[in-house]
Order: sequence, then C-alpha cells, then structure tokens
Amino acid sequence: QVQLVESGGGLVQAGGSLRLSCAASGRTFRIYAMGWIRQAPGKEREFVAAISVSGKATYYADSVKGRFTISRDNAKNAVYLQMSSLKPEDTATYYCAAAPTVRVTTQYDYWGQGTQVTVSS
Repeated sequence: QVQLVESGGGLVQAGGSLRLSCAASGRTFRIYAMGWIRQAPGKEREFVAAISVSGKATYYADSVKGRFTISRDNAKNAVYLQMSSLKPEDTATYYCAAAPTVRVTTQYDYWGQGTQVTVSS
C-alpha cells in the first residue's frame, strides 16, 4: 500500500507554468506506476499523464501533450508534473494516483487528496 500527498497547485495566469509534486510514503513506491488525473467542476475525472515503474515510459492525454511533463524520482519517493503553457481549460483538481501497472485511464488503485490548479484568462 502507498499513501500519496500532492502539492504545488495554485493560481496562475494563462501561459504560465506550475510544477505539481506528489510525495509517496512506504517502501513500495518504486513498484507502482504513477499517474496524474484531473477533475474540473461538473466534469468527470480525466486522465492527464502516466509514468512507468522505471520512469522510462511516459504517456499523455492529447490535450496536454507537448505542454506537460511527468517524471519520477524513486530515490525520493516522488512523482512530478511540470505544466507549462497553461490554459484556462486546465483548471481542475489534480490527483496523483498509483497502480501496479501503468494505465492511461482513470482506473487507479491509490489516490492522493488532490491539489487545485486554477488558470486565469
């Protein structure tokens, strides 16, 4: 089992950047694939990005490809989401999530509490 805590959200103007962090507890972090999922008010959860256990494979939703970068540091039990060229439609609560295998869906086993990202126009 793994516990996840996100940080780094906030208010940013369109075109700006933010870096989200997710700290994981437990020695088993390095056996989990990790993902970022977001949910805007009144909308369903949406897959954003995922990274394999080793960090060598990454996957992105078309809506963020070329603007967001997911990475992980297994030595620090952390996963990151670097977001640039932010748009108002990126406004959402962003969740860090973990699963035994990498998934490009919202079907993850463990979830953080979420961090709010608001992009103003």
